[in-house]
Amino acid sequence: MAAALGGFGLLQGRVGLAAAAAATFFSRPGCRALVWGDGAVFSSAGRSYSFEAKEEEEELRVRYLDDEHKGIVVLGLNRSHARNALNKNLLKMMSKAVDALKSDKKVRTVIFRSEVPGIFCAANLPVPTIAAIDGTALGGGLELALACDIRVAACSAKMGLVETKLAIIPGAGGTQRLPRIIGVSLAKELIFSARTVDGEEAKSIGLISHVVEQNEAGDAAYRRALVLAREFLPQGPLAMRVAKLAINQGMEVDLVTGLAIEEACYAQTIPTKDRIEGLLAFKEKRPPCYKGE
Repeated sequence: MAAALGGFGLLQGRVGLAAAAAATFFSRPGCRALVWGDGAVFSSAGRSYSFEAKEEEEELRVRYLDDEHKGIVVLGLNRSHARNALNKNLLKMMSKAVDALKSDKKVRTVIFRSEVPGIFCAANLPVPTIAAIDGTALGGGLELALACDIRVAACSAKMGLVETKLAIIPGAGGTQRLPRIIGVSLAKELIFSARTVDGEEAKSIGLISHVVEQNEAGDAAYRRALVLAREFLPQGPLAMRVAKLAINQGMEVDLVTGLAIEEACYAQTIPTKDRIEGLLAFKEKRPPCYKGE
């Protein structure tokens, strides 16, 4: 998600202009749940902290998972009254949450999902990010998903950049990320027609990486994203961050420059304690215990 933070800025600016025209995660030991609203509420070690937030204002929920999912953080969009429509407040909360996660070395993978059934509506994070689309992701919702490294969707999900129906264009990265993901010609077709696709078609054109049958709980994509995230957990956290950096930067340049970027990134992993631990674990025939150092 090389330029997702820029996407946040564009979205914030667009929402601000619309409002004017209408005149209108912390690296804390033991932290298990974090909720961003107009204020913030989080629980840690059995205690609750509140900053002028009300339950109905908890529009962004950040959960640090435990046990076999430790290292996975779930960002849940929760504007049920507005069907997860993006506004300045939600975007501000997402930016704050992302800033907190950036500096948390314990975070290995971030999953973006909707807490509102049937609606998906991520951020320049250095760790892998997965968008779990269990419902509808149109316009800005899909643009947020495009900013993630990997997208997983239910077969019943609906996705599309439909802005041309409103006589505007995708303005938060859609015109740039979609062609890079599915190809220029097909991206133009989808944007020009404002057409929506379901999970099966999205998989066939390369818009998503995985498609799953929806379950009774309506969270099949989220559950598949968790399985995928667990595959990432055993790997060296520094190596994953550097690999993401090498891929993202390399995709923006020619092959020769990309290989130079890869060489520079590879060199960053050599002096790390994790590399030594990986070699020792291999020699001693045991699972490595990486610390991100």
